[in-house]
Amino acid sequence: MMNIKAFTLVSAVERELLMGDKERINIECVECCGRDLYVGTNDCFVYHFLLEERPVPAGPATFTATKQLHRHLGFKKPVNELRAASALNRLLVLCDNSISLVNMLNLEPVPSGARIKGAATFALNENPVSGDPFCVEVCIISVKRRTIQMFLVYEDRVQIVKEVSTSEQPLAVAVDGHFLCLALTTQYIIHNYSTGVSQDLFPYCSEERPPIVKRIGRQEFLLAGPGGLGMFATVAGISQRAPVHWSENVIGAAVSFPYVIALDDEFITVHSMLDQQQKQTLPFKEGHILQDFEGRVIVATSKGVYILVPLPLEKQIQDLLASRRVEEALVLAKGARRNIPKDKFQVMYRRILQQAGFIQFAQLQFLEAKELFRSGQLDVRELISLYPFLLPTSSSFTRSHPPLHEYADLNQLTQGDQEKMAKCKRFLMSYLNEVRSTEVANGYKEDIDTALLKLYAEADHDSLLDLLVTENFCLLTDSAAWLEKHKKYFALGLLYHYNNQDAAAVQLWVNIVNGDVQDSTRSDLYEYIVDFLTYCLDEELVWAYADWVLQKSEEVGVQVFTKRPLDEQQKNSFNPDDIINCLKKYPKALVKYLEHLVIDKRLQKEEYHTHLAVLYLEEVLQQRASTSGKGAEASETQAKLRRLLQKSDLYRVHFLLERLRGAGLPMESAILHGKLGEHEKALHILVHELRDFAAAEDYCLWCSEGRDPPHRQHLFHTLLAIYLHAGPAAHELAVAAVDLLNHHATEFDAAQVLQMLPDTWSVQLLCPFLMGAMRDSVHARRTMQVALGLARSENLIYTYDKMKLKGSSIRLSDKKLCQICQNPFCEPVFVRYPNGGLVHTHCAASRHTNPSSSSPGTRT
Repeated sequence: MMNIKAFTLVSAVERELLMGDKERINIECVECCGRDLYVGTNDCFVYHFLLEERPVPAGPATFTATKQLHRHLGFKKPVNELRAASALNRLLVLCDNSISLVNMLNLEPVPSGARIKGAATFALNENPVSGDPFCVEVCIISVKRRTIQMFLVYEDRVQIVKEVSTSEQPLAVAVDGHFLCLALTTQYIIHNYSTGVSQDLFPYCSEERPPIVKRIGRQEFLLAGPGGLGMFATVAGISQRAPVHWSENVIGAAVSFPYVIALDDEFITVHSMLDQQQKQTLPFKEGHILQDFEGRVIVATSKGVYILVPLPLEKQIQDLLASRRVEEALVLAKGARRNIPKDKFQVMYRRILQQAGFIQFAQLQFLEAKELFRSGQLDVRELISLYPFLLPTSSSFTRSHPPLHEYADLNQLTQGDQEKMAKCKRFLMSYLNEVRSTEVANGYKEDIDTALLKLYAEADHDSLLDLLVTENFCLLTDSAAWLEKHKKYFALGLLYHYNNQDAAAVQLWVNIVNGDVQDSTRSDLYEYIVDFLTYCLDEELVWAYADWVLQKSEEVGVQVFTKRPLDEQQKNSFNPDDIINCLKKYPKALVKYLEHLVIDKRLQKEEYHTHLAVLYLEEVLQQRASTSGKGAEASETQAKLRRLLQKSDLYRVHFLLERLRGAGLPMESAILHGKLGEHEKALHILVHELRDFAAAEDYCLWCSEGRDPPHRQHLFHTLLAIYLHAGPAAHELAVAAVDLLNHHATEFDAAQVLQMLPDTWSVQLLCPFLMGAMRDSVHARRTMQVALGLARSENLIYTYDKMKLKGSSIRLSDKKLCQICQNPFCEPVFVRYPNGGLVHTHCAASRHTNPSSSSPGTRT
């Protein structure tokens, strides 16, 4: 793993300041509390220095140590350990197996002479359980075999609290609350001195190397494990972090989050607690002390004291990013969360994510870059600005300072490689399309959509049209110039339309259809223009281009008027008379429009019906006079004419009859005679001129549609009379008469028909007619019988009800009052209503003649 510079080694106490020219004086222990630095030596002296930190703008801070005083403790043994209890203003000094209390300022022993005897080593409980702010909890490894003792230390006295026996001799201890983390002879354990419960962690051979037990946080410890591993353990006996790999010969360890620092005979090594990798190695010979004090890491040889000054985490992260080590930088940034205020961290972390995103982007790692941009809430304009000319000229954007990357533009980033540039543009298209509808786009929607339009147009992308026909914020000036540059004229028309410039849009599309400009986006652009004008609300614009669309195609162009939305038609935005006047130059379109009015909208206006019939008639006459032989077309128009003449009752019949005179259209003449009620003339034409007997039958049917049965019977009798009056020689008409009778037996009065028929016709010839007539007669008779029976039954029921009412007694007295006039009855004559009410006969009669009078009930 490539090294990073996480710490710088700075001298704190020079050898000369500590011992002058005395060669045999060695440093045995150090303690640091704020600016106070204490050093214990092998000749039983304690030195007090005042540390002054001097920041250097371009590099690590420097330290100056000012000697305050030094004092001999009165023993001939070295000072083994120093611990500051700042709350008590006391320094705990271990010397000659005895822990003494001295004043932190003058190093004088406490007057009481209180001390703890028989201590091999000791540790302070940094998570005390006593709750007393005027004492500290101290755990010692007693010189008595396999014994741990807990003390409360006050300003001038000590008090033993607990003594714990262990299964093996303890060699090192760290304390957290009620929990002791102990290094025994062959293993590490966690012991709860309150409950007496112990839990084995893992084995360790103390004969091979000294153990390390270090409290690194609340309920968590760092231990020197077998195989050169730094192991983490909680008071629950589990590890929540992966171990770090350090040297087999580690003699000291400390934690400066997010790093674990280890000391061996030759080096100081720095390992990350986040990814467990070794990050830095510092040469350091003859070191034998490594400790951290409130975040400050101090190392010492026997002759000097040094401080490991950490580089700011942000500087470390920037160095990693500069080396393209994105994953390490992100891991380190996440780990910095606990050491930096929340607001400051969020700002810093977002910027780091953005920088990492640009690094991945430059390496064409687009998926990773996109995720980093999203997580870092990147101002998307930072990315757009890499692409020349994509940001609108009106954009007020300026790049972040200091910059998030080192690239001037996409050309520099890709070094002119067109394939890479194309990949970058495809990524930007995808990314902008995703973020344009999210919160990321708030405030920048014009810049995003304009850039996206430019990318789509340049790449001839299908999504260009989708962008323009949905809600967008493309800036008109920039976008129009870009679309025109790339010859996207149809899209430019859509842009004009979206910006309420429909006249400019239609004119541009018309130019494309006319060939004035070239754009093959839509092969059906003419139909699109017609459809656009159909739904256009600008009447002036529709009228302005009505002639153009009709000249291109009458049948399609007329849809501008015939397919307008129903709600607009109901507003009468376009007057039909004005439209008809416009369409006079376009006969096919005029016919289509009149069909729309008459057939589709069913307008009940004689003028439109007559006009349409005349146009049909003129076309039929023109087709008949033409020698080009368009029979099928003539037949279709003629069928339309006949259908109109049959279905409509609004056209001017006499006018059309006059136009038909001598035109050789007998069927149409027959229909018109029928409309005038001249059925005999009409049937005469159908029978004698056209010899179309089926048409004659159809005439009787459609002419009587919706009318009463006698009218239909009259028409069929008239047709039969025409057939029969032709004389016996007209065999064809006789056959038609027989077929008429046999097929429509129920439409005739059989008695009248039998009187009209020739005597020579046989019964067998008219068998179907006679059977049908008999069946109809029998059916009618039986139906009448059923109706008569039902009427009689109903009458019987009413008679029974009346008899029941008459059979009941009625008591009449002079106290009974008429319900209408409220006067008593003077004689036993009255009218009774079904509800039991009694009235005078004259009152009932007057009520009967005066419907507005009050009614006590239905009269019986």
